[in-house]
Amino acid sequence: MIDDSAQNPTEAPPGGGLFTDEPPRPAQPAAYRVLARKYRPSRFEDLIGQEPMVRTLSNAFDLGRIHQAYMLTGVRGVGKTTTARILARAFNYEVSARDGRPAIDKPTIHMNEVGVHCQAIMESRHVDVIEMDAASHTGIDDVREIIESARYKPVMARTKVYIIDEVHMLSKPAFNGLLKTLEEPPEHVKFLFATTEIEKVPLTVRSRCLRFDLRRVESEVLTRHLASICDKEKVDVDHEALSLIARASEGSVRDALSLLDQAIAHGAGAPIHAGDLRMMLGLADRSRIIDLFETLMKGDVAAALANLRDQYDSGADPGQVLVELAEFVHFVTRAKVAPDLVDPSATQAERQRGAVLAQELSMSVLSRAWQILLKGVQETRDSPRPLAAADMVLVRLAYAADLPSPEEVLKRLSQPVENPGASSPRGGAPPPSGSSGAARSAPRLAATQPYLAPPPPAAPESPPENTPRLVLKSFAELVALAGTQRDIQIKTALERDVRLVRFESGLLEFSLAPGGSPGLPAQLTRKLQDWTGQRWMVALSTASGAPSLLEQAAAKENQRRVGVQAHPLVRATLEQFPGAVIVAVRGGEAEPAAMSSENTPVEADDVGYVEDSQDDDF
Repeated sequence: MIDDSAQNPTEAPPGGGLFTDEPPRPAQPAAYRVLARKYRPSRFEDLIGQEPMVRTLSNAFDLGRIHQAYMLTGVRGVGKTTTARILARAFNYEVSARDGRPAIDKPTIHMNEVGVHCQAIMESRHVDVIEMDAASHTGIDDVREIIESARYKPVMARTKVYIIDEVHMLSKPAFNGLLKTLEEPPEHVKFLFATTEIEKVPLTVRSRCLRFDLRRVESEVLTRHLASICDKEKVDVDHEALSLIARASEGSVRDALSLLDQAIAHGAGAPIHAGDLRMMLGLADRSRIIDLFETLMKGDVAAALANLRDQYDSGADPGQVLVELAEFVHFVTRAKVAPDLVDPSATQAERQRGAVLAQELSMSVLSRAWQILLKGVQETRDSPRPLAAADMVLVRLAYAADLPSPEEVLKRLSQPVENPGASSPRGGAPPPSGSSGAARSAPRLAATQPYLAPPPPAAPESPPENTPRLVLKSFAELVALAGTQRDIQIKTALERDVRLVRFESGLLEFSLAPGGSPGLPAQLTRKLQDWTGQRWMVALSTASGAPSLLEQAAAKENQRRVGVQAHPLVRATLEQFPGAVIVAVRGGEAEPAAMSSENTPVEADDVGYVEDSQDDDF
């Protein structure tokens, strides 16, 4: 028998080097697994923040009411695919009898130990659990493969499970092709769908599935979960830093674990503090955000801009600063209207200072600040210079913070102002002169001396006796007066819309032409009193009234055109050029009867322009 190792000296023996006397090579370290995969839940008990879904599924499995299709929807990173794999494991759970314990060979969610198929299912390598990404398999051909393979029984497990991720990406023909199999699948087939955009899934598909909406994980629950993982990884992290990670992840467990992975790498084994995490994520210091908000509510623009610049120099993104400022406005508003619903993840400083601001600020101020910040965040993100855009948002907010509410404006309009600048909308003393009070002086001045004119009295008062009065004798003088006053709107309305019924000094009665404004009498009442110095009674009449000045002018122009058209010379011209029309008649007025006489010469100025409407060449 020939020794293969001797015939082939270049092949190293197992566990050794090139020659037998070389020391064995060290084993390669296992590849690093990210925290999101390392701590992925494998049982329903490991899922966090999804208690309603777990309870429903537990009761369904205990009662034997297991559906053939499930639709899992929710935002990113809340456990849709993980839940689908746990369900696939529950469908095929099987444990052999040992150590006096009975065997388990039925669907159940009580999976206290790893079963026969569990490890392969959780690692997505089981032959009877088929996972398909609908983002890359969108067509009817992919669904046809599922339909064909669904007819055959599973190879190893009890149930054949199809997990289709991002199912909303399937095409319309693919959805239609899946409907029949989805409604009446074979007994050994289950469908599990996961999607982030449930509204894109057809109703015909949704109606055939049990739908579960996976919720965002609350910050407090997510913080405890991160703390437990840090204990297992032996990582020293501040509780405030974990709260920042939970808040930045917006309820996504995967995002939170990815940020924790990044924070551990950033610390390089050293304890992770909140300040380091803010610098890494580009977040603003929460205490400085509160300082910035208080500065803005005081109207100190210079201090607010300096605060923003300092945070920008420290690595904070201007848009993120506005986002956190808006979040704090929301926090203060909730503390004002519902003190018992304050975010439990908030720090002690946030709660104390937020409660004080909630008592001092009115709801109108908070609502106005929220609207300005909500619009300013988008402006800052779209701007090529985010810092400058954020500066302008803060300036706008500081000046608007001290503006009075509509109720205060109406109250001030109804009361005479005795000492402008003596009080502010919130009842404080006037600000000192200087840069810090400049922003407050402008809005307070606008509040105490509003530019809005008071409403006109219901009945105009009689002017003083020494006021000169202008007497109008005819309607034509009234039209001429409107032109003298350069009120083109009133002059045009008088010529176009007024059909005169009665005109006397101090009295105007008319009916409106079609299209006239019903508010014209009220406007004329005020204008005539201002122009003439006496009270006028202007009223609408039900009588038809004389034609308006514009209608009279149009009738006269039409009469002149008919008279000119009857002239032999003009008539012959029109017959010579078929399709020609009279555009205008210029010159002195001519009597129609005189112009119709064949023996009367026609002056050149009395003949209108004749326009040929055809394209004939002469």
